[in-house]
Parts: sequence; structure tokens; C-alpha cells
Amino acid sequence: MTLQNKEAAWFLAQLKPNSAQIAAKNLKRQGFQTFLPMKDETEQRNGKFVTAQRPLFVGYIFVALDTSQGLWRAVNSTYGITRLVSFGTEPAVVPFELVSELMQRCDGSGKLLPPAQLQPGDQMRLTTGPFASFAAEVESIDRDRRVWVLIDLMGRATRMAVHGDHLRAL
Repeated sequence: MTLQNKEAAWFLAQLKPNSAQIAAKNLKRQGFQTFLPMKDETEQRNGKFVTAQRPLFVGYIFVALDTSQGLWRAVNSTYGITRLVSFGTEPAVVPFELVSELMQRCDGSGKLLPPAQLQPGDQMRLTTGPFASFAAEVESIDRDRRVWVLIDLMGRATRMAVHGDHLRAL
């Protein structure tokens, strides 16, 4: 993902509850570029582990717009948006470098990618499976990219193999 209009700046819009996809669709329909970084999150429902994509910043979406055209009022009145984050009367600009670096860490659809290089000793968090949200230490990495981690299970270090995509930095 890249910024399409070089004159535009990035802003942060607060979403109405559970309206991320609705707001993104309506903003794109009006011609605004949006960025909604997502992450995989596993939770237990009815005794089963379910993985779903959730926004990285719950309740917020990045919007690129040209302030010289005064379009920020159109964003505030978009269905699914509560308001642009403002300090005073004008919306606050999000630094371009922050949005750019976030985009580089995501794939084309906005899903957060795993860390590029894992090293033994790295402290990570499991993101899927029955041990989701457990802290883990990378022990070793096989040639087939299987990652062996140590997790603290009932006061004892337990070794297990996971896929590198199922780990996030602490």
C-alpha cells in the first residue's frame, strides 16, 4: 500500500462501534484513501478456538485527504465515522512516516505481517491456537522455517513447534 495522492496528509478517524468495514467502504466510495491495519486474533468460543481478523487499532481508521480542499468535514459526516481526531478546531495530522512504516509491515490487504527475521532468544507472543496470547522465547529455527519456542506452562518451560506466522513481537 502506498499513498496515492502526494498532496494528501494522513489523519485518524474515530469509528462508531463495529463500523470499521462500513466506514472504509463509504470513505472509498467518496474517493478517500483509507488504511485499516488488521491482525489475526484467536479467542475461545463455546470450547473451540476461533481465529479472526481484528483491527490493530480498535475504533480507528487512517484516512488520507487534502486539507486545502476542506474535505475533512465530509469525513466527519461519513456513515460509520464519529469524527476525525482533533486537537482544537482542526484535525490532527498523523506523521507520514508512521503510516508509511505501518503500511510496510502489512500485506496488500492491510494484514500485519510477521517479523521478517526471527532469532533464537527473541521474546514473542503466540497469536493462534490453544496457547494464543502466551509469551514464548524462540529457541531455534529449522530449515523448513518451523520455529521451536519455549513457553511457560504451569511453571515449567515447555518446547513446542509453531509456524513463524503465528508469532508476534512482545
